[in-house]
Amino acid sequence: MGYHLAGFDVTGVDLAPQPRYPFRFVQADAVEFIREHGGGFDFIHASPPCQHDSDCQRIRGNAHPDLIGPTRAALASTGRPWVIENVKGALPKLHRPVMLCGAMFGLETYRHRYFETGGGFTVAPPPHPEHVAPQAKMGRPIPAGHFGQFIGNFSGVAHARRVMDVGWMNRDGIRECIPPAYTAWIGRAFLAGRKAVGVAA
Repeated sequence: MGYHLAGFDVTGVDLAPQPRYPFRFVQADAVEFIREHGGGFDFIHASPPCQHDSDCQRIRGNAHPDLIGPTRAALASTGRPWVIENVKGALPKLHRPVMLCGAMFGLETYRHRYFETGGGFTVAPPPHPEHVAPQAKMGRPIPAGHFGQFIGNFSGVAHARRVMDVGWMNRDGIRECIPPAYTAWIGRAFLAGRKAVGVAA
């Protein structure tokens, strides 16, 4: 949604059906799709499944594939500019990522996510305001004046939709999403860079 708001014509790819996805959708293995079709796109955003590197899944002892390396290799093969997004636990594997936080965009959640850029695209983060609002405990109702975490079996789907501006999402989608404000900012930075060097969007 953020890229759409920035002015992109968006195509989404996922191995599982995504009936709530609001744009053109292709059900396919994303890494294979990037290898085969990525060169036909102006810009590629990849979010390899974060479960392998999330604290919650490590605590539960669940096994998940680590797809950051294969995703990066597929992206590099396209010759196109790209972004890989993931969680803090993936930091050792990400190359000089930029961190984005909800407070940078006036959202009532912190939700730090990390973005590695490549294919000639680089971006600098906006200023990171101090975290002054307390954060509600995971899975608990959100007291007045607190920011929500919206992960796991969190409380308040309607509130999370409003805070992150993801009104079409259910609880499962919200748990794993990034706020559209993050990708709108990245998308606008990319388009501004193209305009600066005289490339039509």
